[in-house]
Amino acid sequence: MQPLLIILLVLAAAATLFVLVKGVIGMAQQKDMSGKRSQDLMRKRVMFQAAAILIAVLLLLTMSQ
Repeated sequence: MQPLLIILLVLAAAATLFVLVKGVIGMAQQKDMSGKRSQDLMRKRVMFQAAAILIAVLLLLTMSQ
């Protein structure tokens, strides 16, 4: 169970980093004048961060037992 949680945690962190970099590059290029794409990327980043935190808590709970 722990190796699976570690893999999921790394994937969630990588997805968070990917969306963050994509959003920063999008802001630097200033192509999205309405901000809709930026908001969508921010929602995705928050979702991936929440998933990473949840997985980290589950991992810590399984390691303490």
